[in-house]
Amino acid sequence: MFSYILRRILILIPLLLAISIVVFFMIHLIPGDPVQIMLGDKGTEEDAARIRSELGFDQPLHIQYFKFLSNLVQGDLGRSIRNRNPVINEIQTSFPATIELTILSMFFASGIGIMAGIISAIKQYSIIDNLTMVGALLGISMPVFWVGMMLMLIFGSELGWLPISGRISRVTDLEVITNFYIIDSIITQNWAALKSSLSHLILPALTLATIPVAMIARMTRSTTLEILNQDYIRTARAKGLPEKVVIMKHVLKNSLIPVVTIIGLQFGSFLGGAVLTETVFARAGVGRLLINGILGRDFPVIQGAVIVIASFFVFINLFVDILYSFLDPRIHYS
Repeated sequence: MFSYILRRILILIPLLLAISIVVFFMIHLIPGDPVQIMLGDKGTEEDAARIRSELGFDQPLHIQYFKFLSNLVQGDLGRSIRNRNPVINEIQTSFPATIELTILSMFFASGIGIMAGIISAIKQYSIIDNLTMVGALLGISMPVFWVGMMLMLIFGSELGWLPISGRISRVTDLEVITNFYIIDSIITQNWAALKSSLSHLILPALTLATIPVAMIARMTRSTTLEILNQDYIRTARAKGLPEKVVIMKHVLKNSLIPVVTIIGLQFGSFLGGAVLTETVFARAGVGRLLINGILGRDFPVIQGAVIVIASFFVFINLFVDILYSFLDPRIHYS
């Protein structure tokens, strides 16, 4: 197992290198001059030439890339063109908000999706099964930004049950330690801040979980139906085991491997979906940071945010591969 993990980590090196190459050169294809955007209409040609020299934009692209790669290896993602703050600091400040949103969304998607898929498979061709599959189809079909606006309109504006923007109420004081507001609230025992931060998370998390919950439900239903037709399930029932034991002990565990694959892949897509969700709900996460970087042609911010998201996605896939052997003892890595 250890040798397999080591080999997979070594394989990640050229993969991450390829990601850095694609991100760097694709971003430089974006139309518009970031220097002119930064200077505005009042900037002179001399000012533009000086800033290009300071930022290294006057050098060939391959030279710029090797400098970028050298800094990246040292953990330096450069400085924002707009405010000259280190990009790594901006990501460290905004990424916790995205992680909180992603984890809660994954919790909603996994819990609701697996439960709905199992019930749908057990009640095959019933009205529950039909409603679940129709709901899954609608969930996959609806755009994330539209779902977010509908939830904001219903539960925020009309009913007033939940807040529709931000990470925490403006009237709530919180001592920020880790930038994870939930963790900081627990550490400082600020229960008002914990309640506020959780309430601000619910609508964005439900919005982000809409498509994944539909995919997980459909995959769970499919694999559960396949497992239910296996001989060992019929044997377990013939032995007189209660149906709940058969489902929980034999069916659920053996149907989880493809579901875990979907969850792992969707976890990466959560980070991508957070771009729209955080923009709709005005959450100061890495998705909103990326959007602002794109609008402002802030190359270092765009590069840093995309590379962090892509790297996170790659390591999540590695974790899912390792998790397989724990879910199914028949899987051995050599």
